[in-house]
Amino acid sequence: MYEVRELRVAGEGEGPYGVAIGQAGEVWFTLIHGGRIGRVDARGDVTLFDLPDRASGPAQLVLGPDGAIWFTLSRAGRVGRLDRSGAIQTFALPDAGAAPFGIAVGPDGALWVTEMTTQRIARVALDGVVTETELGIPGAMPSMIAASRGALWFTLNQAHALGRLDAGGDLTTHELPTPGAAPVGIDVGPDGTVWFAEIGAGKIGRMRPDGTLDEQALPDASAKPHAVAADASGGCWFTEWAGNRVGHLTHDGRYTSVELATAGSEPHGLAVAPDGTVWVAQEVGLVSHVVRTT
Repeated sequence: MYEVRELRVAGEGEGPYGVAIGQAGEVWFTLIHGGRIGRVDARGDVTLFDLPDRASGPAQLVLGPDGAIWFTLSRAGRVGRLDRSGAIQTFALPDAGAAPFGIAVGPDGALWVTEMTTQRIARVALDGVVTETELGIPGAMPSMIAASRGALWFTLNQAHALGRLDAGGDLTTHELPTPGAAPVGIDVGPDGTVWFAEIGAGKIGRMRPDGTLDEQALPDASAKPHAVAADASGGCWFTEWAGNRVGHLTHDGRYTSVELATAGSEPHGLAVAPDGTVWVAQEVGLVSHVVRTT
């Protein structure tokens, strides 16, 4: 059994979207429509940080190797950094219309970012210097990104495929078995398994370390799974955006669902905390904490 503890963090129009766990276990989130970054501390207190451009569309975020929170500004073609003092910097990508979305810390300690409209992956060094890799797949729409074992994995939403970029810059693509899968969320488990959400097919997929790829259909085919977060037990949590719930698959495929307390809350990003609990961003202005009770 699970308990869902809701926390109102913003107005309905501001849109909590991405979630990340900070250095001290605090919870960070983006307000994609409100142009702010938020933090929930251990007491449950909420602090909001206004961005210089409130229309910049902060989307995904991650704890950087420097202890700062890094995030994509999807409508401004920039990547942002919020340090522990609350100071904000932003760094421009070469193309202002790149629509940066996913962000991950790469094996090299840099930030790696997907550019949805330019079909590139950007590398942002800690000093803000940007270099880019051309994917050469027109219209692929790279979306979310994760790092594993010396490589980067990312979803190619409109190519219905996964991409892998290794340390040497070699690109490999893996077409998904289901037509119209439209993968979005992606994460890598401790054993190297790559989990991903097929929002167009109502399935959760995984690429095992041996290269085997399989998909599991969700009980609700119209659930539109969006984001995924691997857990320490070899399973995976995910948001079911259209189903107003979060789901979990164990490593052997057993499914559990947790209904969110507010109807129509539009869950998007989620993150697994070190204690195994799950934090979920809901676009209606909520962040929920999912805690196992039995």
